[in-house]
Amino acid sequence: MKMSETRDLANKRALARLTKALPGIFPAPVLAHALARRWTPPMPRLAVDSYWRKHPLRADRLARALAARSGTPSGWTWRLKEGRKNELPASFRSPPAPFRENAFARGPGFCCVCGQPVYRLGWHVDLWDRGPNKNAVWHTACVTAWRLWNAPSDYAKLIRRLQGRRCAETGARLWKTSEVDHRVPLFQVWREHRDAKWPALLSFWGLPNLQIINRDAHVEKCAIEAVSRRRVPVAPDATAG
Repeated sequence: MKMSETRDLANKRALARLTKALPGIFPAPVLAHALARRWTPPMPRLAVDSYWRKHPLRADRLARALAARSGTPSGWTWRLKEGRKNELPASFRSPPAPFRENAFARGPGFCCVCGQPVYRLGWHVDLWDRGPNKNAVWHTACVTAWRLWNAPSDYAKLIRRLQGRRCAETGARLWKTSEVDHRVPLFQVWREHRDAKWPALLSFWGLPNLQIINRDAHVEKCAIEAVSRRRVPVAPDATAG
């Protein structure tokens, strides 16, 4: 059997499973995406996951918008880990996440990234009028956004295309050795913006602060940042990681 025939057979079976499992209400863009895939996802939850993986920038915008809806929890401040058993991030390079801290976690049915209720299939809107899903602590979109914030280099191809394959620093053509960079370096975010409201802080990890630049420009930018970093010492606990 040819590969195309194998795929067609697998997709036929997957479509039958997906159709059978679909709830009466299902996000139309997700379904359209699922049916257009080379390999059809066999279950609704897989279709939702595939949709957000395909649209990480939408996930980034949505996660930050949901965080803005939650706002900064009362009494929360951006802090780093002190000791091995502390659940706080070890480095300022990790995005602040108050709802992942034990003191501010909202428990099952609420996203540990944005703090908003999680509904059926990891969706962010209660399309089914069933209330929060008590078995979930992540929005599917927030999972993708969290991956982008922590590993932006995995999305270099997408960001490169958004920039028209031009270096954000020099305007020259991007080479294969180009690298993802934070416009405002994260050590500077920790040093100068740590008292900002939490939802605003997330933009420093999201697309607004990401760019692709050629390696030589990146080396030069890092050298300038290193000089600046030495001039104004960073708090001792911020050097971890």
